[in-house]
Amino acid sequence: MTIDKIKSLIRTIPDVPSPGIMFRDITPLLADPIGFDLAVGALVSLCGDRKPHKVIGVEARGFIFAAPVAVRLGAGFVPVRKPGKLPWTVVSESYVLEYGTDTLEIHADAVGEGDSVVIVDDVLATGGTAAATIRLVESLGAKVAGLIFLIELTDLGGRKLIDGYLVDSLVSY
Repeated sequence: MTIDKIKSLIRTIPDVPSPGIMFRDITPLLADPIGFDLAVGALVSLCGDRKPHKVIGVEARGFIFAAPVAVRLGAGFVPVRKPGKLPWTVVSESYVLEYGTDTLEIHADAVGEGDSVVIVDDVLATGGTAAATIRLVESLGAKVAGLIFLIELTDLGGRKLIDGYLVDSLVSY
């Protein structure tokens, strides 16, 4: 019932941002306090017995879910951001998109040797953002205990790019 409630609060908007794309809008889910709480609780449940030291949230919608997941797990929250958004020394990772490249950054001291992390984001699509985030945290010596997504767009095959890691999602399209 929980997953059905969550899915019912995700609005599908055709042809956004371009013709043929079905955009999955999470703003109705976020606006519903019961639905939002159910989603956060379900994401925490996907962590199972993993006890991460840190929960990584990927800019920007990943922050919305990763922070409350971190609180419920008793873990720290670490933002992974677009370039120029973090105020201290950063480590960067560029990755390829369908239409070019992008870059993510993390504070150089955000995670380290011996840290176990769970990466949380709103959508798993092609897997590029997730793979870049994995490379970032592993470059700092942390171990990725798993990746958790609210939505997975299965037709885009994002799991292939992050094969070998534990990946869970609440809702699939």
